[in-house]
Amino acid sequence: MKRGRKINEADSSSSEETTEKESKRHKVTAEKTIAVQSPDWANLLQDIILQVFQYLPLLDRAHASQVCRSWNQVFHMPDLWRCFEFELNQPATSYLRATHPELIKQIIKRHSNHLQYVSFKVVDSSKESAEAACDILSQLVNCSLKTLGLISTARPSFMDLPKSHFISALTVVFVNSKSLSSLKIDDTPVDDPSLKVLVANNSDTLKLLKMSSCPHVSPAGILCVADQCHGLRELALNYHLLSDELLLALSSEKHVRLEHLRIDVVSENPGQTQFHTIQKSSWDAFIKHSPKVNLVMYFFLYEEEFDPFFRYEIPVTHLYFGRSVSKDVLGRVGMTCPRLVELVVCANGLRPLDEELIRIAERCKYLSAVGLGECEVSCSAFVEFVKMCGGRLSQLSIMEEVLIPDQKYSLEQIHWEVSKHLGRVWFPDMMPTW
Repeated sequence: MKRGRKINEADSSSSEETTEKESKRHKVTAEKTIAVQSPDWANLLQDIILQVFQYLPLLDRAHASQVCRSWNQVFHMPDLWRCFEFELNQPATSYLRATHPELIKQIIKRHSNHLQYVSFKVVDSSKESAEAACDILSQLVNCSLKTLGLISTARPSFMDLPKSHFISALTVVFVNSKSLSSLKIDDTPVDDPSLKVLVANNSDTLKLLKMSSCPHVSPAGILCVADQCHGLRELALNYHLLSDELLLALSSEKHVRLEHLRIDVVSENPGQTQFHTIQKSSWDAFIKHSPKVNLVMYFFLYEEEFDPFFRYEIPVTHLYFGRSVSKDVLGRVGMTCPRLVELVVCANGLRPLDEELIRIAERCKYLSAVGLGECEVSCSAFVEFVKMCGGRLSQLSIMEEVLIPDQKYSLEQIHWEVSKHLGRVWFPDMMPTW
């Protein structure tokens, strides 16, 4: 019996040892598996890290660069700094996060010669933020920018600066870049002499120029740009800079075909702004030279100021009325805008636009996008308008209160009727979408 007990105890001890060994073996295997599965972030390919860094905000990017030596190397790679946006604001006037001043110093010190696609976004209306943007611009003496954008989301901003300070900073970029292809300087005190500097150094490369609301630029200044920058393809400016001479310069044989021309027609004080008339022959020459150009016009006028416009055929393709516009003007649009592709009317008044919409449908054969805000249209006229335009109306944004029920259609019925003619499901909008 004792012998049998000893054998059993030996077997039990052996079994426990085997179980313990198996447990250790599984533990080691599990640890090896975890070790294999855990990524070594420091050994990621730098191309992958670079792709990730490009989507990070600057401050997060800077924090990530402190993880390891490899990530810090990527942080200073030239490719990461070719495209950059400086966000500027004063903490006391904005809740938005600005680019940290110390980071700006580091960027200018180590990467100014790498910058190519740069924008300055001033997100408050403080003069200090605009001055900071100018200070940075004046330090970009070793860079060769391809694009530059000065964006002010709150007004006034750059216009509050001393003109000489702004021009001096901007001229630094114009002189040193030599290869600017895109320039967006809306709402800035840029002037004719600074545009001459731009042309003298970048005439062979400039393709896009947006400079709406630049009161110190004259028609002669923008004409200088058109005369010298023969590769210009996109241009945006205020109506007071548009002239017959400018259109003819853009129509010369040495000039490339313009692809996009935006004109802002703006009046701040009713009755105090005089608007000149562009000759039909100038428009004809312009369209003959650039037959596929998109001519976009934004109107922010008072009703009594529309008299010089739409008196003869005009080659506008995209037309936006930001203030109330009369039935008479919309009727003239139908008669004089055969190239019209998009029409947006934010407000009209209390007189239905039935006849005007029908006329536009008859005459504007390329119309494919319509937006109506504070207007009135009878349901029957609206259905007839959609029926005439048919499936080419790819965008139809109509506020529900625009549609006035009549004997033929109620608001419930018009949804089905319009959907039938469009060939897709359509509903009126509850809020503006343009």
